[in-house]
Amino acid sequence: MVTRPQPALALLASALLLAACGESETGPVAVSAIGGPPRIVNPNREPLDPASATLLEAAAQGLVRFDSGGEIEPALAQRWIVSDDGLRYTFRLGKANWNGGGRVTAEQAVARLKAAAAASSRNPLKPILGAIDEIVAMTDDVLEISLKSPRPNFLQLLAQPEMAIVRNGQGAGPYRPEGLTDGSVRLSLPSRDEEEDSDDPAPVVLLRGESAAAGIARFAERQSDLVLGGTLGDLPLARAAGAPTAQLRFDPVGGLFGLAFVAPEGPFAEVDTRQALAMAIDRPALAAALGVPGLQQRQSLLPSGIEGLGQVSAPAWILDPLPERRARAAALLRDSGGDGGRLKVRVALPPGPGYRLVFAHLRRDWAAVGVEALPAGPGAPADLRLIDEVAPAGLASWYLRHFSCESSRVCDPAADEMMAAARIAPDAATRRGLLANADRILAGLGPFIPLTTPIRWSLVAPRLTGFRPNAFGRHPAGELVAAEP
Repeated sequence: MVTRPQPALALLASALLLAACGESETGPVAVSAIGGPPRIVNPNREPLDPASATLLEAAAQGLVRFDSGGEIEPALAQRWIVSDDGLRYTFRLGKANWNGGGRVTAEQAVARLKAAAAASSRNPLKPILGAIDEIVAMTDDVLEISLKSPRPNFLQLLAQPEMAIVRNGQGAGPYRPEGLTDGSVRLSLPSRDEEEDSDDPAPVVLLRGESAAAGIARFAERQSDLVLGGTLGDLPLARAAGAPTAQLRFDPVGGLFGLAFVAPEGPFAEVDTRQALAMAIDRPALAAALGVPGLQQRQSLLPSGIEGLGQVSAPAWILDPLPERRARAAALLRDSGGDGGRLKVRVALPPGPGYRLVFAHLRRDWAAVGVEALPAGPGAPADLRLIDEVAPAGLASWYLRHFSCESSRVCDPAADEMMAAARIAPDAATRRGLLANADRILAGLGPFIPLTTPIRWSLVAPRLTGFRPNAFGRHPAGELVAAEP
């Protein structure tokens, strides 16, 4: 029998054979972002893939943005003031023009921000934008956002590409996009064009969207400087390319990486069944197998220390040795399969060899307690589905609202009441107490099986001295190449 190589791995092998010996240190920065062709899309209507998110950050910035280290810096707003009680943010816009012409006004920015939080919005940040009480234009250049209660990390939300200010498919820079015939986008700074005497000035960035395999192969051929948007799913492809360790970079992001129960039906209606599946998993072995430096295993829904919540709710079994946990899990699951059969759990994961590795570990761990794990194909019924999302801000509510009754069928109205009260809490201490209560309720309910923190990687050429891993995985185009000292 002839064994045929996997297409993605064959492409990478070919790329490595053709790789050039040298690498250009000048000229445009070529960026491959994993996803479809880069487009300026409306995040209130459709999700952003890495290519479109990178384009929005460059050509349609928000009021503020992330720098290369994940810190907040001015964007459309040249400065801002936060009231002493943390309830009012006043922004003064700088002089910015739409790429299609015309000055950006505070009224236009207000309309965009209101649309993101509107009832019809599909913006993924909408659930936590409910903290906004009012958005008003004070003058042509000044707008004010009032909150229902203080949010210490509110600016992190506004810096996300989902909050970019877009009008009629146009952004307001700082980069000017120009679509190219091969589906890529040329991004250049208008001021640079004006200062260059050359008839064909070099673009700052050439951005393309493509599959992980194609982007990795292009990087291996020295035809690109950066691959963005990598997840665990395609991490084995990046490793197969054999790039030096220093060029495979990981962002220390926070967020959710684990399994959510789809519905409280059959055996999964029982809290004991859900908790037993969680306690049977060998997280240290899983984290070691994934081999990502600094990867943190997780047993709790909320990360420790978020929003000042020093003590997050952890399961009672967290300190028990794995053999004891599995013995207890096996006892809880013994009769859950019905008619004396083994419990079967259908698991839906995205495609990709990295996710298949996770499934292999889950199948092994659950088999040890008498559970049979089955992969659920695209569109097929499932009992568990993978959540792999980076937190947009250090807000406990972002984690908790994934399991509100509006978002999840495995929920508790009491937790929703705590979250609703926290949204309008008069001070930070009261808010922390209410969020801690919601966390405690959800920890007892078990709607989610945490595994580790999310994994986000990039391939970075040595010339990109300004690239810095950060907690949000955002890498602005203008700071990829550091200025000479």
